Order: sequence, then C-alpha cells, then structure tokens
Amino acid sequence: MANYAQVPSTAKVQPKPFKVEIDANDIQSMKHLITHSKIGPATYENQQTDRRFGMNRDWLIKAKKHWETTHDWRRCENHINSFPNFTIPVTDPDGSDFSIHFLALFSTSPNAIPIAFFHGWPGSVLEFLSMLDLIKKQYPDPSSLPYHIIVPSLPGYAFSSAPPTDRDFKCEHIAPVMDAVMQALGFGDGYIAQGGDLGSFISRQLGVESASCKAFHQNLYNLPPPANADSLPISEIEKKGLERGKAFRDSGSAYAREHGTRTATIGLTLSSSPLALLSWIGEKFLEWTDEDPSVDEILDSVSLYWLTETYARCIYPYRSVSLSTPRFAKASNKPQGYSYFPQELYPTPVSWVKEGGNFVHTASHERGGHFAAMEKPADLWGDVEAFVERAWVKKDGGSKI
Repeated sequence: MANYAQVPSTAKVQPKPFKVEIDANDIQSMKHLITHSKIGPATYENQQTDRRFGMNRDWLIKAKKHWETTHDWRRCENHINSFPNFTIPVTDPDGSDFSIHFLALFSTSPNAIPIAFFHGWPGSVLEFLSMLDLIKKQYPDPSSLPYHIIVPSLPGYAFSSAPPTDRDFKCEHIAPVMDAVMQALGFGDGYIAQGGDLGSFISRQLGVESASCKAFHQNLYNLPPPANADSLPISEIEKKGLERGKAFRDSGSAYAREHGTRTATIGLTLSSSPLALLSWIGEKFLEWTDEDPSVDEILDSVSLYWLTETYARCIYPYRSVSLSTPRFAKASNKPQGYSYFPQELYPTPVSWVKEGGNFVHTASHERGGHFAAMEKPADLWGDVEAFVERAWVKKDGGSKI
C-alpha cells in the first residue's frame, strides 16, 4: 500500500500521527439520546416538501430512524482513517497554543507543491474525503504525487483544539493559525490556499497577509459587486444565481444572524440534543446542495459534530464574517482562481470576480452547490490542478504567469 504519511524532512515540527477512534460509550450515549428524543408536532410549516420554511418533519422522522438503526459511525471513522491523520502543535501571534488536526497526502517528490484545503461551516474534513480518494487514484504512489495535500480541521472543529476561552477569537484569527501549521510543516517558502465557505475567507486573508501563501483559489467569492457590474457580461445561469443569492439573503440566512449575535445561546441549545443538531445542520446540507446528499452523508457530518462537541466551539466566526470586515475585503495582486458552482449561496458571476484581482484561472460549472468538494470533487480538483499549473512559480524559474 502506498505510504502518503512520510512527513517532508524540511518540517520544523514533527506532527504526531493520529487515529480517529471515538469511545464506544460515547457512540452508545448518542444513540440513546437519538432514540429518546421527541420530534415536534406536525405544523403547516414543517410539512412543506419544498422546505421553504426549513426542515421537513417527515424527512426528520425517517432520518431519526435511520440514525437509530442503520447508520454506522465506524464506517465513517474508517474512511477518515484511510488517509494519514496527524495533529501538530502551533502558537498563534497572540500566544495561544493550539493542537491542529489535519489529513495529509504527502509526496516524496522534492518539488512537490504544498496545497492547503480549508473547509467551512457546517462542514469539516469530511467534505474532502471523496476528493482525496480521487487524488490517490490519480497518483497511486507518493513519488508521482506532485503536491503535498493538507486538509486541516479549523480551530474548534472536530479533533482540533477549541479557541481560547479567556479572550475573544474571531474568524480573522483563524488564518494566522493555519499559516503557523503550514510553516511548522516546512512550507514557509511557499504554499497555495484553497477554500469554500469560511475557507474562502481564510484563503483570501492568507493571500493578502502571508508572504508564504503564494496564490489562492476560492469556490465562494463573497465580496460586493464591482462598480462596473452593470456593463459586464453574465450568463443566464449566472442571472439565476444572482436570484438565488438574493433569495438566500432574504429568507435563508437567519441562522448566520443567530450564530453571530447569540452565539452562546444557540451553542448551548444545540449541544443538548443530537436530533436538534440534525434538524439545524441537516437543513443546510439539503438546502445548500444541488442534489440532496444521502442520509448517511448528512448523518456522518452531524455525528462528527456531536461526538466531538464541535457545534458550540465552531460558530464563533459568524461574529465577524461580513462584507464590511476590512481584512477580508483587501485586494491582492497574487495569482487567484475561482470556480463557479450555480447552487452556491452567493454564486458571484465570473466577470464580476475577474474585476477583483489577478485571476489566472476561472471555471464555470453547470451543476454543484455550496459543498463543492463533496458534491463535485472531480470538478473542483480539476480546477485546482489547472489553477496551480498557471499560478505556481517553479523553482527553475518557469511560470505560467
């Protein structure tokens, strides 16, 4: 079996191998709570099959039964463990210590290009598992892999330590922690960042603020329209995307307001019941995707959140993520890439995006939504490879830009 776990010799800190192995008692406790949790009464709103008012009660009833009787957490655990897992200690600029969990596919090539993939909410490293499977199939030996692939769990998510409890910690504080991870792994001379959702903000901030981040790629571009937006060409698909973005702002974004303004209350509330957590998070996986994920895919993510007490620890970024946050709106002349997926929450037209920086590669897709790495792993990975080919300045001086 190919060994993608060989840490580069240039690493400044040796990460510790990690295996996901949730205690059986914790799994049993979760199952007990699911079994004994009551589903609320039928209402006009929760019987709508188009889910325009949120979670459909019938779907929740069926998912609850599947969670109780059929869903196998160990299957998900084994999939995570099919890739090299590590934890690494880092310290942020304010002196807080973190243990950051990450998945990796390390190359043995001396010229491998480091690429960090950043998830968002309500995602996790699970979003990238199918893409990692594709990469292993494409490059079946570490010596043939031209990249070091790093997929961290953000602070507060899954197996990474939580943000400090003795001081404020916001979205803009994540990027320095992620940069510290890449530096510790020996990638201070250069790496590429990629992300969607919160990961897009992190990738952009790294591109603006870190000298080591040489280029960045996003599949969510959440910045205001350019001044000349009315004169730029947009396709019919993109016009529908703008309508989707407006609909999301009008009727689908209340969760973000709750996360950002009553972080403590919603965190404690949804930490009391796995079924409540499924309703809250499951709605997002159903609403934000092009095609409904399988029940098992959704339950994998919700189980991970529950079993690692992620939810209350991970929603802090919403207190500072907005278009008005200066650190996320700064321009960068570094090479950028963008993938357009029509069922994204804010599907920004490609022509608008190109006005905002040095975009060396863009791609438009006819299918796919907010969880691009999970929904369309081959499309996203193909875009990233094409972007890297144009964005990365090679050690021999060659460059596609």
